[in-house]
Amino acid sequence: MKTVVIGGTGHVGTFLVPRLIAAGHEVTCITRGEREPYQPHGAWTSVQRVQIDRVETDAAGEFGKAVAELDPDIVIDMICFTVESARQLVEALQGEVRHFLHTGTIWVHGPTVEAPTTETQPRTPFGDYGIQKAAIEDYLLGKARRDGFPATVVHPGHIVGPGWAPLNPAGNFNLEVFAGLARGDELALPNLGLGTVHHVHADDVTQIFMKALANWSTSVGESFHAVSPAALSLRGYAESVARWFGREAQLRFLPWEEWQTTVSAEDAAATWDHIAHSPNCSIAKARRLLGYEPRYRSLEAVHEAVKWLINNGQLEV
Repeated sequence: MKTVVIGGTGHVGTFLVPRLIAAGHEVTCITRGEREPYQPHGAWTSVQRVQIDRVETDAAGEFGKAVAELDPDIVIDMICFTVESARQLVEALQGEVRHFLHTGTIWVHGPTVEAPTTETQPRTPFGDYGIQKAAIEDYLLGKARRDGFPATVVHPGHIVGPGWAPLNPAGNFNLEVFAGLARGDELALPNLGLGTVHHVHADDVTQIFMKALANWSTSVGESFHAVSPAALSLRGYAESVARWFGREAQLRFLPWEEWQTTVSAEDAAATWDHIAHSPNCSIAKARRLLGYEPRYRSLEAVHEAVKWLINNGQLEV
């Protein structure tokens, strides 16, 4: 199979591309620059790399055509963020590809209403990212069901893996939160620390993609959550991280209005996005239709990422 991965050197692509090569795919990776994947792997020597700036070629109306000219059987799109971009690609590939897989996000759901959230629950997204991703999902699944376009949508949670900072127990990406818990410092959390986050290891997202490819007839026209078996509360997450370092978490709880003044504007914005969503998603559909069985629970995935940061000098504890 000739497979094109758009944005293939990112978090998920780091794990997905070697899996595709091992499964016998002829892989072409489209990237904007020459950045290497987060983890080295010998399979990358077999990958054809094509540099295309998607923003520029989208604006010129040429991106879909550029992908189609690679003559793929399968296209896996990791970096589509607007309906217009998705439409241009689909129109160029209609009738030309066997399978098209789009990377969405669990934020298409907006705030959790009924936990765990299933793929069939109504979409109530907020914020441009979630709104656009929900619109893309609606467009792609509509094309699949009405016009036979072979689309599958995969909705990852907070992607974790060795090589980058994981979402921390304060709901942002500041590594000092991990360092402080390791030292036994006090950590302030917003409200009662009962907002939730739902991680997933990048290799488990890869598993969903591979199983969707292997189960074409059941995955086309469907969306699937790619998350760990269970979400974490910020409080429980912080307590678990402290125990990794032989500590008891020293937690303090502040109302949001007060808590946000204790951190940078960037950290406050990230935390607000995460606790306002407080995702808690079901994987029952992916288990039933695809045989998905994540290798990592949330804490296991984060622990691996934190150990990598420590061992590579990016986090001092």
